[in-house]
Amino acid sequence: MTDARAPANERTSNVRRVALVATVVTMLLTLVGCGSDGADEEPDGSTDPNRIELTFEGDDAPPTERVSVAPGEEVELVIKSDEAGELHVHSDPEDVLEYAAGTTTFKLTIDQPGVVDVERHEPEALVLQLEVS
Repeated sequence: MTDARAPANERTSNVRRVALVATVVTMLLTLVGCGSDGADEEPDGSTDPNRIELTFEGDDAPPTERVSVAPGEEVELVIKSDEAGELHVHSDPEDVLEYAAGTTTFKLTIDQPGVVDVERHEPEALVLQLEVS
């Protein structure tokens, strides 16, 4: 609180300090609030599954990617393709994922530790390896 008997330049200095402190506090509160907006959390509080996107254009396939996942962890596989096709997931049991032209999403869960190859067969290409450990 400023004293009416204080010189004008001292009152101005005090007002500036209060404004500076208010600005700093507001910025800190904004930064703390931005730390986690919950966008990566499911309604039950768990985090989103691993999301892996593969894009196919004609015979071109993306470079083979190796992704580490825990046994039983859900993987969301998003296929973007200009034509329909299928992927073979060499897990136990093996799985065939048929996708349409456009965007198709699959959810996979691998329970057995090891490396699981995901291959495209038309044309043949290894497009993903899931390292389960």
